[in-house]
Amino acid sequence: MNLQFLAKRLFLISSVLVFSAIIYSCGSKNSGGSKTLSSKKGSSGKGGLLKFGKGSKDAPGIANGEIVASNRRGWSQPTPYGMVLVPSGSYMMGQADEEISRAGINFNKRVTVSAFYMDDTEITNHEYRQFTNSLLKDSVSVLGEDKIMTAYYPDTTVWNADFTFHNGDPMTEYYFSSPAFDQYPIVGVSWDAAKYFCLWRSKMMNDYRKKQNMYILPRFELPSESEWEWAARGGRASVKYPWGNPYIANAKGCLMANFKPHRGNYDADGYSYTAPANAYDPNDFGLYNMAGNVAEWCEDAFADNSVAITWDLNTVNKDADEPRKVTRGGSWKDIAYYLETGTRAYEMQSKKRSYIGFRCSMRYLGRPNMK
Repeated sequence: MNLQFLAKRLFLISSVLVFSAIIYSCGSKNSGGSKTLSSKKGSSGKGGLLKFGKGSKDAPGIANGEIVASNRRGWSQPTPYGMVLVPSGSYMMGQADEEISRAGINFNKRVTVSAFYMDDTEITNHEYRQFTNSLLKDSVSVLGEDKIMTAYYPDTTVWNADFTFHNGDPMTEYYFSSPAFDQYPIVGVSWDAAKYFCLWRSKMMNDYRKKQNMYILPRFELPSESEWEWAARGGRASVKYPWGNPYIANAKGCLMANFKPHRGNYDADGYSYTAPANAYDPNDFGLYNMAGNVAEWCEDAFADNSVAITWDLNTVNKDADEPRKVTRGGSWKDIAYYLETGTRAYEMQSKKRSYIGFRCSMRYLGRPNMK
């Protein structure tokens, strides 16, 4: 009896050791952190005729009748100014709390997202001003001043047009023009204008890199809906809000975002309208105001059945015939429901609102080594 018991214990211990060895090998540098290459690739090999430095810029692609292409030198993907790296991950996209009225268009679905960079704040007034100033200086002959002012310049009248019986005159006059609001999020721009801003920003960056004989970087884009939600969660797979807990206030009773609390007490969170783009604490990815302040344009066209029609890897819906575009995050004039990480909303792509802004993203090429 004792021998049988001892044999079972030995078998159990050996099984655990074997399993641990397998897990360790899966997490080792060669099998997990980076791609394993043949030891002969990218080098001359023992006694070979090829003599060039590892990764040399002038290394041949074909020599002595063989392919000897190695990594080209000079490539690295720097973190763009004002952005943070969002690691790849997999999560249950969709509502993080029960909401019967929205359950029909917000089913949960597991999706996987590749790594990307994202602006740590919403695009500010002063950042957007660089764009409009550049267009007025360099692109009038191509676009025309009327096109620039009507399509791409922010519509400051939205502070009056969006609300009835509301004195929005001070915001209309000063929000985009006064230095007092330089670090506040841009509003009054359409989805089309946000897309053109990304195009302008990409061209400016890569034109400079070409002049410096550097490799070009991926384009700036609006984040997809799946990227935006993964970024908002901050690596917490199923949280209701970006800060992690299910409540809109912390233990001291301080509100965690800029929104419409207490049946309309707009000032309770510290700001009656928008707040500075870096107000409140960032989430675990280092992103500010992923809930509240201004809702944010996403790349996707809105569809009630998006769960059914989109893939589960780097999900995006680029339906050019659908004028409804996804907005996420809620704003200073919204109730707490719209601040939830899984809440979906939309606006027509040509509309300009006093409560919708945007931020940019950039795809990371490859898989980063996250420490």
